[in-house]
Amino acid sequence: MSRELDQEFLLDAQALEHAVALMKQFFVSGDAFSLGLNLPERGLGSMATLDQLAPLVLGQAARLGSPVAFAHKDPPTPWITWATTLWNASLNQNLLHPATAPVARQLEEKVVEWLCPYFGMTGGHMTPGSSAANLTALWAARECAGVTEVVASDSAHLSIKKSAHILGLRFTMIPTDERGVLNVEALPKDLSRAALVLTSGTTSVGALDPLTLIGQAAWTHVDAAWGGPLRLTRYADHLAGIVRADSVAVSSHKWLFQPKESALVFFRNSAQATEAISFGGAYLTEPNVGLLGSHGATAIPLLAMLMSWGREGVAQRIEHCMDMADQLAEYIGNEARLELFALPTTGIVVWRARSQPVFEHLLKALPVGMTSTVTIGQDKWLRNTAANPNADMPLMIETIRKVLNEA
Repeated sequence: MSRELDQEFLLDAQALEHAVALMKQFFVSGDAFSLGLNLPERGLGSMATLDQLAPLVLGQAARLGSPVAFAHKDPPTPWITWATTLWNASLNQNLLHPATAPVARQLEEKVVEWLCPYFGMTGGHMTPGSSAANLTALWAARECAGVTEVVASDSAHLSIKKSAHILGLRFTMIPTDERGVLNVEALPKDLSRAALVLTSGTTSVGALDPLTLIGQAAWTHVDAAWGGPLRLTRYADHLAGIVRADSVAVSSHKWLFQPKESALVFFRNSAQATEAISFGGAYLTEPNVGLLGSHGATAIPLLAMLMSWGREGVAQRIEHCMDMADQLAEYIGNEARLELFALPTTGIVVWRARSQPVFEHLLKALPVGMTSTVTIGQDKWLRNTAANPNADMPLMIETIRKVLNEA
């Protein structure tokens, strides 16, 4: 007697085509609905659920590819990553076990193999984000170099301080100069038991800590979550010296245009680091490397994009973003009513109005998603981040000019 299969676990091409069709629609805010307080007793069915969720999920989301989306380090994603993410969801591979993800494990190794030479590293693996990548790198520093302290600037990402806390390491914060760069003169004289963390593209202003400091501590980790992909571009020399680091973190869901959550941690001595952060178990046929147990095939969308675009295609889009940041900075620098914090080095433009009432008007009147704010010292500034290759810079400059004139 044949058993009837549950159709919800089988390919429904018509339903998936309907889901794509919904992505093409424009939903206004009034289409959102209330989900209710309790889990429904009876389900709506998959097609009806898509129709009810679309106005909320698609209609209420921030549009990171909008012509004026230029506020955060979260980019739009290329369509090839949507397709391969769908493949991943349909297969549900688990890289913890070779038997459940034989090809996916090999493809992650291939992505690492392709990218690590740009940073002078010999290997590594993927993590859900740069916070996990930074924690993994400092864990390896503790095990491989015996560090007891983490030293980083006051502009370092908060994950650095969190990592030190989790790992039971002392955290020493170094002040930055007026450009947001680590103050070399304030470093401890003795770094023989320290992991020195240098940031390539700080969160607030995109500053680059001096990589000439690499080698002065027991371990040097470069948090290149934002700026790391510049190594694939004509701006590679902005991160000259990174090849001498002991470890590097890169957030691929930033300037490598990947869906969240996707990042990489690389090691110069990958064999030593991997051994130090690997564990076995009775149910494992291969050692479990790093923080994660079960984890998905996040390398596949990245591999697909790298294959589709090549290094040149990646570089072209990042360089275009850098060019747009320079255009915006040039406009601000020439506008008497505005003040530029510094010339952008990694595509982040920080600025403000010279008049506080005008600044407040800009905050209220500029389109949502066009700018964000950062606090430097005691002062609040506006920030633009060049993560959207489809931004319309002439439109944004004209929008700023119009709002200024209204003020």
